[in-house]
Amino acid sequence: MASDQDHRILSKLDELDQRYREIEAKILDPDFSSDHSKLIPLTKEQGKLRPVVSLYREYKKATDGVAQSRELVAQSDDAELVTFAQMEIAELGAKSDQILQQIKDALVMADDAVIDSIIIEIRPGTGGDEASLFVRDLFEMYSRYAEKNHWKVEALSISGMERGGLREVIASIKGPGVWSALGYEGGGHRVQRVPETETQGRIHTSAATVAIMPEPEELEINIAANDVVEHVSRAGGPGGQSVNKLNSAIKLEHIPTGITVSMREEKSQHKNRAKAWRILRSRVYEHFLTMERAERDSQRKAMIGSGDRSQRIRTYNFPQNRLTDHRINLTLYSLEKIMTGEMDELIEALKTYDKQQRLENL
Repeated sequence: MASDQDHRILSKLDELDQRYREIEAKILDPDFSSDHSKLIPLTKEQGKLRPVVSLYREYKKATDGVAQSRELVAQSDDAELVTFAQMEIAELGAKSDQILQQIKDALVMADDAVIDSIIIEIRPGTGGDEASLFVRDLFEMYSRYAEKNHWKVEALSISGMERGGLREVIASIKGPGVWSALGYEGGGHRVQRVPETETQGRIHTSAATVAIMPEPEELEINIAANDVVEHVSRAGGPGGQSVNKLNSAIKLEHIPTGITVSMREEKSQHKNRAKAWRILRSRVYEHFLTMERAERDSQRKAMIGSGDRSQRIRTYNFPQNRLTDHRINLTLYSLEKIMTGEMDELIEALKTYDKQQRLENL
């Protein structure tokens, strides 16, 4: 017997199926399909709905088959036919249960699956030089994991320090499933190890903060030009005298949210402006996404994936080769492998836990 949760899910699926049919009709309408500004968002919505709707139609086909076989059992006097129908009921019933589980998985994770580009920002917390070295190590870990998954990593802004550490990393990572996998990384990361600069062999504790934001396309977030103030100045820092002669540094300020982005990485003002806008769009998008998420599901936001940089989410203990994720009480004694980009076990555990919580909150 279907549970109340299943009834709610099936009702929601009816709505999604109807919406999918409406989209199909609009896309086939020549008047509508000729307007690309309307067509592109609609085809994206269709692509997002397609996996769930396809599964739902399979589910309905299986449950219809069960209903027909039950009717046959109730009405037929043919023992052989009844036996065959009962076998059909068992087979199609198992199939429909399996499909419903797949639907639940797709339904609660569908929003994440369609985001294929993120902005990652990593900065040192407490710990001085050792914290900046940890930023470098985290960025290398994510870069190796991205390489393993054939994702593209593009450094937007990297600020180095004397001992090889990094004061700040802002990068774009693009590829299928990138948000589903790395969306859990936002928060405070703590490291316990003997620093490279430590001569006494003492273990130090340092920290870094990670922010993960979806990178929206321009069509997905509309930032009005008059909501943004642009400041242009001469770029300082590395690059020699030629950098300082040019007004190439860009600072963007989004008035409604107070979010600011500064970019002086390139000698070209045009390139700095383009990078700054990419980061601004991501931060503004994440700002409103967080507000929406808080309203829709405050319990889930508090549990996981909030991206709150002050929340300590994980400890990396090098002397014990131990990684602990505090949100799901998971401890893995494979830190050395994880730091080389072998993150699958960790990320799958986070996904599984998150999926369970989302289903309970449906």
